[in-house]
Amino acid sequence: MANLKTIRDRIKSVKNTKKITEAMRLVAAAKVRRAQEQVTATRPFADRLAEVLYGLAERLQFENLDLPLLKKREVRTVGLLVISGDRGLCGGYNGNIIKRAESRAKELKAEGLDYKYVLVGRKSTQYFQRRSQPIDATYAGLEQIPTAAEAAQIADELLSLFLSGTVDRVELIYTKFVSLISSRPVIQTLLPLDPQGLEAQDDEIFRLTTKGGQFEVSREKVTAPVKSLPRDMIFEQDPAQILEALLPLYLNNQLLRALQESAASELAARMTAMNNASENASDLIGTLTLTYNKARQAAITQEILEVCGGAEALNG
Repeated sequence: MANLKTIRDRIKSVKNTKKITEAMRLVAAAKVRRAQEQVTATRPFADRLAEVLYGLAERLQFENLDLPLLKKREVRTVGLLVISGDRGLCGGYNGNIIKRAESRAKELKAEGLDYKYVLVGRKSTQYFQRRSQPIDATYAGLEQIPTAAEAAQIADELLSLFLSGTVDRVELIYTKFVSLISSRPVIQTLLPLDPQGLEAQDDEIFRLTTKGGQFEVSREKVTAPVKSLPRDMIFEQDPAQILEALLPLYLNNQLLRALQESAASELAARMTAMNNASENASDLIGTLTLTYNKARQAAITQEILEVCGGAEALNG
């Protein structure tokens, strides 16, 4: 009977664990929906900003622009902005982005370049601090649904490093959201900005829906119409000054989108991990229940045999 009690306790424990993993899966699903709503809410500003920047860059394409954020110089030190998560239980999300950052650092070192880390997320911060890597700034405890204020704070640090000459180039390493079961670490150059890359491009947003009781993600392309500024438009200020004022906003927007993609990737990875954990718990419960039933049947059979043996002994 002691063995039966142990199995019953184990089944109860696994069922409680399954309730937790299922709750975490549903919470992650709800937050993915909020991340989608945030992407949609920030899109009009991003589209309009890209349109204005494209028009200004087109107007100034034959001028020699002397703007700090566009100035390319000899690269000696590269700033690596790495975006990870604060929490675990999300599969290989944090491990993959850390490996990509380490790989990029080795590539830069092989080229004879120095590098400095700017780390977003507790997991990457703890990892690189334990290995005594060159870290310039760290950010942890950010909202799981990123905000523009957080993006602006990080962008200010990057601008300070770049404009002061501490780093000559800033590269962003983050996780691009592909689907609920797929994401990939990517590298994007943030600074210096390329005026040829300011034109609006096809954008994608993800929509979390349910089908047959299961979550699924569909992606749709959103093409923002690019309009040139009217030729007869008169600027109260020098267009170059306007462009210089808008470039930091563009940088903030690029960083916010990267934070949003990373947050969606982390939540999707957590959904997948918790879903797998729930399925494994169900399989384990089934196996334990079968083992319990067999043990219970064997115990009952043994008791019946003992009763029958005792009755025969009395009759004899």
